[in-house]
Amino acid sequence: MKNSFYLLILIFCIILGCNTTKSTVASIEKPLASQNDTIRIANDSLQYEVIIIDSGFSTWLATRAYPRNYHSQSYLENKNQLYVSEWNNRVLQPQRYDTNLYEMSINYDPNIDYGYEVNYLIYNYMIYFQNTYKQKLYGYVPMR
Repeated sequence: MKNSFYLLILIFCIILGCNTTKSTVASIEKPLASQNDTIRIANDSLQYEVIIIDSGFSTWLATRAYPRNYHSQSYLENKNQLYVSEWNNRVLQPQRYDTNLYEMSINYDPNIDYGYEVNYLIYNYMIYFQNTYKQKLYGYVPMR
């Protein structure tokens, strides 16, 4: 259940970090940092920070995820929108879905350009989550 807590931290950071008044293209100004299963992305110009803390995710990302630029940014954005939409539907149905897995909704705005790195990590976390917890958020889930 620690994973759910860490996922909550990720979602909270996304919600707090999104700045919907700006429409500039996101560029990662600080490098990706990985420490003890913690992945952090920060962009001061867009005022957001994403922190993914989930035991095993950083190892999974390094060993099993497709490399960066394998998918286009638009592909990742489309998949993230579908996954997040289903995620949020499950948050609203606590009697049907495990509340330890779906504790908090994700505020992912498809009209904001979060940049490639953020979309890459969200997409890969969703794949990791679905494979690890045997969940199927939307369509085909690649086994990695």
